[in-house]
Amino acid sequence: MFTKMKQTYREFPETFWVISLSSFIDAIGNQMLMPFIALYMTETFGISMVQMGVVFIIVGLGNVIGSMIGGALTDKFGRKKIALFGLLVSGLFSLSFIFVTDLTAIYILVGGMGLLGSMGGPARQAMIADVLPVKQRAEGFGILRIVVNLSATIGPALGGLLVGFDFKWLFLVDTLTSVITAIIFFFKIPETSPTLQKTEIEPLAEIEVQTTPHSEIEEAKNAKGGYGDVFRNWRFMIFVLVSAIMGLTYMQIMSTLPVFLSEELLFTKQFYGLLISMNALMVVVLQFWITRRIKMFPALVMMAIGNILYGIGFGMYGFISTVPLAFLAMIILTVGEMVIAPFQQTLAANFAPEDKRGRYMAVHGWAEIFPMLFGIIGAGFIMDYLNRNIVWYLAGILSLVAALGYVFLHMVSKEYLAKLTDEQTDPEMETEIPVESPTDAEVWA
Repeated sequence: MFTKMKQTYREFPETFWVISLSSFIDAIGNQMLMPFIALYMTETFGISMVQMGVVFIIVGLGNVIGSMIGGALTDKFGRKKIALFGLLVSGLFSLSFIFVTDLTAIYILVGGMGLLGSMGGPARQAMIADVLPVKQRAEGFGILRIVVNLSATIGPALGGLLVGFDFKWLFLVDTLTSVITAIIFFFKIPETSPTLQKTEIEPLAEIEVQTTPHSEIEEAKNAKGGYGDVFRNWRFMIFVLVSAIMGLTYMQIMSTLPVFLSEELLFTKQFYGLLISMNALMVVVLQFWITRRIKMFPALVMMAIGNILYGIGFGMYGFISTVPLAFLAMIILTVGEMVIAPFQQTLAANFAPEDKRGRYMAVHGWAEIFPMLFGIIGAGFIMDYLNRNIVWYLAGILSLVAALGYVFLHMVSKEYLAKLTDEQTDPEMETEIPVESPTDAEVWA
């Protein structure tokens, strides 16, 4: 087993592993905080689920604007600076929650957090696509998913313990993890933007600019344009739309589900933390094994299968009344998540030209942002005024709609995606991004 782990380590560039380590640290704070944020808001401020939905709408609107700005800045100024800015700002806003007790101030705070804290997201996603060739992206994003879920085996359980003392400890630790991650980014992670690297590693480029009116570097700058090319890519926009439908269901895990289980099945905060930790532990143990066995199948077909499992798992919550069945539903959901996860970011990266990768990742982020805008307040309205089980009936139906959407996209995009993959695996393109592989001494260090 150790030999296999060592071999896997050597297959991926060192920068990828440093990014993975930093993601693990940052995700501990996020995974510790997110399962309990809805409970914090409802218990501390006494708000309804509809008001809770308003909070997420404010965050979502900030995320839409912030990620769009961040994506453009990522393509223009590079990944590292924008990622650092997002980390530090996110930590600062999280710390601010400790001192805010007024609901109106909370609305302002979460709006600023959504706007500025989200700017680093496209940069961090683009970094992974930068350092990994196309053939490694599915496994790479699968490994990153394992890393994040490894932190999720710690985060929710730790969060459940901390809320027993005071909710403010959650925000303090989240701030600390953001600062540590920023330090690692600053000292250990190089700039990965292929366009910026060209200007640094090609000494003859300056001469070419002086003698050639349409130099390669100038063409690359002009190619960045705006978001118009992204929006005109109708296949990619359908992918974002279908992913947003999928996000409407998955978003309920961290918003309505903890409240539903707490009030309907009398789950304690600690018990819900264990449920989420079980989800994460399954991913840590099984994700890489599953990824290696499904990576050769069509990505969109695998995402359709994953959504069918989502439909079964979420739909179950509308019918069950016992704790063991609640855990069984989460197991089914987790299997679907492990089928989907390696392909979600991979497809977004494969759609994107390297000089527009930040913008594509920003627009792809809408698949998570729009569910935050509409899904939580809609589910909150149902939970406050209608039969709460309707949330899970609709979640099951929407999962099946998303599955059909991915099947349709597979049918109309097979040749298109194959052509993009061939272009991105061009040997000349792969040599544009020099990535240092670890030596034997570094492996054992």
